Amino acid sequence: MKLAVYPGTFDPVTNGHLDLVRRGLMIFDKLIIAVALNPKKAPLFTLEERLSMIEAAIGEYGGVRVESFSGLLVDYVKEKNGVAIVRGLRAISDFEYEMQMALMNRRLAGDLETVFMMPSEEFSYLTSTIVKEAASLGGSVAGLVPAGVEKILRERFRAKGI
Repeated sequence: MKLAVYPGTFDPVTNGHLDLVRRGLMIFDKLIIAVALNPKKAPLFTLEERLSMIEAAIGEYGGVRVESFSGLLVDYVKEKNGVAIVRGLRAISDFEYEMQMALMNRRLAGDLETVFMMPSEEFSYLTSTIVKEAASLGGSVAGLVPAGVEKILRERFRAKGI
């Protein structure tokens, strides 16, 4: 059984993320969506909210589980007996950062691979940041995030008076 880890902040999970989960399951037997506890970021949603939204969104996918992690990603992947890290590349602008991270991860754990995946064209521009910005300004994010996430975003920004 080949297990891969798909790490990220997922604040919130988007249909682009789910597209990569679906694609990842075509290559790997099992996939862990690993929600990062990143103290450098100030997410809109709590860790528990992000985990819950992802769980609800992946209900239809077998072979996927959702967990949180902190610390070095390569240590987490090894602890889970993973063989690869899945990362999405939307545009050339993602490449430099992702390459640096992959090379550092290789230096730290040479037996782990990083697999870069491109999302479907319809999601190639999509980021959680863009989704939050559009939702915060009253724009529709229908079709960009799971329906449950869309509802939670509307409620969150309505509660903030936006």
